[in-house]
Amino acid sequence: MESNNKVLVLLICCFYSLVAFAQDKKPTLMILPSDNWCESRYFMTTYENQGMRVKTPNYQQAFVEDSELPLVISKIGGILTARGYSVKDAEMETKTVFSRMAEDNLTMSKSSGASISESPLDMIKRRAKMDVLIQIWWKVNKEPAGRSVSFVLEAFDAYTSKRIATSSGTGNVSNEIVPVMLEQAVMEHIPEFDFQMVQYYQDMLLNGREIVLTVRIWDNWENDLETEFDGEELLDCIQNWLHENTVGGVFNLSDATENFAQFEQVCIPLFDEKGKAVDARSFVADLRKWLAKPPYGIPAKIMLRGLGEANLILGEK
Repeated sequence: MESNNKVLVLLICCFYSLVAFAQDKKPTLMILPSDNWCESRYFMTTYENQGMRVKTPNYQQAFVEDSELPLVISKIGGILTARGYSVKDAEMETKTVFSRMAEDNLTMSKSSGASISESPLDMIKRRAKMDVLIQIWWKVNKEPAGRSVSFVLEAFDAYTSKRIATSSGTGNVSNEIVPVMLEQAVMEHIPEFDFQMVQYYQDMLLNGREIVLTVRIWDNWENDLETEFDGEELLDCIQNWLHENTVGGVFNLSDATENFAQFEQVCIPLFDEKGKAVDARSFVADLRKWLAKPPYGIPAKIMLRGLGEANLILGEK
């Protein structure tokens, strides 16, 4: 009998340990309205990006002008917070990013007139440093017995923009306000959505998260990626470093010349040895520091696009 009790206590302890582990390892989220929702309500803006005109959601305008949106995001955030997720404040982050964009645009127009190379969403991702971006779309349906609400909830990896979870449905007819109707509809479908996200994140803990790394050279630099150091070309040296510092040595050199190298599916760890979160900048910063040491002595500049894409330009800062 005593032996059975010990086994029971051990099983209970294991159960609670697993629960605690799952909660600790859930990703950080941010919730924003979907592109389709913004388009249908005319919350879109156009900006210049490297000579091209790009249309993108104007989240700041949406938060200011749409009375339902803040409450909808609050309701969805409450559901996910109750399931152990950390949810970033989307309204505050978008306000900060768009204010900074306005300042940057004025500065650039006074100097060279150069356009930005990051989209507003890329900037939001980089500033907020979330793991997963949740996008919500909804529509109110008029039915003979009253109103119902249909929704699509999607989760995207903030680093790669890959869709990692999705859920959709239509709630019951109700006389409640739209955010409450939407909350009730989402609650019915959230377990499977939660399961999909947890599975994806647990896989990243084991196999790393993907980033894109592009190595370029300044045109006034006297060397290139074919320059040899200790008998090896620089490009080979960089690949050796990546093999040692990526999770499982996983990366893909998709294209390369003497002046350019494109690495995709570069699997970086989620956390460093001190438990600090790793993103594209911190990972590539380690590569930059390594290249600055002998025998290379190469200065380099890091330029980012969102959380998951970095350019390392060799030759000067």
